[in-house]
Amino acid sequence: MRLVLTPEQMADADARTVALGTPHGTLILRAGRAVAWEMRRALGGTYGRRVVVVRGKGNNGADGLVAARALRAWGTRVDVFQIDSSVDPDTVFDLSALTRSLARADGVVDAMYGTGLRGAISGLALDAVHAINACVATVVSVDIPSGVDGATGTVASSAVHADRTVTFVAEKPGHCLGEGRSCSGVVTVVDVGVDLADVSLGLSTGITERADVLAWLPQRPIDAHKWSVGALMVIGGQSGMTGAPMLASRAAMRAGAGIVWCGVPGTDAASRASGSEVITFALDATGSGSMSATAFELVLDYVKRFDALVLGPGLGTAEGTAEAVVRIIADVQTNLVLDADGLNSLRGDLSALLKRPAGVVTVLTPHDGEYKRLLGVDPGKDRVAAARCLADATGAIVLLKGSTTVVAEPHAGRVALNSTGGPWLATAGTGDVLSGIIGAFLAVGTPGFEAAAAAAWVHGSAADECRHNGLIASDLLAAIPAVLRDPQDLMEA
Repeated sequence: MRLVLTPEQMADADARTVALGTPHGTLILRAGRAVAWEMRRALGGTYGRRVVVVRGKGNNGADGLVAARALRAWGTRVDVFQIDSSVDPDTVFDLSALTRSLARADGVVDAMYGTGLRGAISGLALDAVHAINACVATVVSVDIPSGVDGATGTVASSAVHADRTVTFVAEKPGHCLGEGRSCSGVVTVVDVGVDLADVSLGLSTGITERADVLAWLPQRPIDAHKWSVGALMVIGGQSGMTGAPMLASRAAMRAGAGIVWCGVPGTDAASRASGSEVITFALDATGSGSMSATAFELVLDYVKRFDALVLGPGLGTAEGTAEAVVRIIADVQTNLVLDADGLNSLRGDLSALLKRPAGVVTVLTPHDGEYKRLLGVDPGKDRVAAARCLADATGAIVLLKGSTTVVAEPHAGRVALNSTGGPWLATAGTGDVLSGIIGAFLAVGTPGFEAAAAAAWVHGSAADECRHNGLIASDLLAAIPAVLRDPQDLMEA
């Protein structure tokens, strides 16, 4: 995974590097020159160009000043504006002059605030942010766009919308999460010589990449058969909602499950859902078409043959259904993906999850509303902390859905951030597809954390293959195998 450092970890690494003998000024010099080079690349050259540098105090402001000097040495006309009079008491910030300069500029360096910002920016800085966002020049932010919280990606008042961001050593959560993801533009990571050796043992957060997914997923042996390479059971689908478990089932087959059985309430519903590679079977149903309390007996009997179970898509939360779900969660001896109404059926009581047998994997896949129903509170601004909190409370792997999905292990374990996908995933059924992919990866033998992180990456990448607002969930199914194809296979074909 691509390394992610919190602002606190970055500050510690900086301090250790200086303590080991690298002058602080050397780090500033390297960072500022890197910003200047990024602006040079963005503008396609520097001679005769106009660049505005807006700087604050601290390291970011110093980086901006070094960038200004480098750009001037390359023949660029540079105007520097500082928003904090404590940097130079003799300099007064002039918003009108900044606005005039921005109107003539080819590029802007935003060097006001770094990743340590907490809370809202105001006053002169807020005026500068609005002026920068109103101009048409190419904006390069230093470390993170000013106004974005480096730890959470939230924006308390307003933030610079950068075309490019130059950050140092590693990306920060604020580049990946919340509004920070859209404000940061293209993020370039620059090595300025910070030593991570002393903090490497505490680094547990990363961004999932294609290479990770290909390494995590096992290859099929030459003597494979359908029961040996991933047998998955899916349970869901109250009356009128059988499409949800079928989407999950079909996604699982596309993601590599060898065989998938899908249980839905009622004989008629099971018959209507059949007709594809997925094997359907009937669960005990109530007169209204929901799963009855006695259905858990059949599930517990059948699931013994399977490597993983997906429980919840389209299931509903009727009284008998919720009772069956709780029994299945507590008693099933199989790796489990708990999604949608499987989560809602708990009604905030986590005791069934805590009864899960040791040595089997549980993956929870809540969106914000389901998270609140489980813990009684919203995830809040710090989504990494929120995912960790639910993981610790349940002992499960947690996949917290969002514009950037967060996957967390319990007890201060690893965290994976996923940045694939986009707003085109905001359509009914895409969560069911995700659950099916996780279930398939668990069934084929991928460990729990890796299965959830890989599934989030594949799900988002399949959406990126389609990439349009008219996407429907079933469009993802055909894209999954293409996403999973190793580029090396294509070269050897």
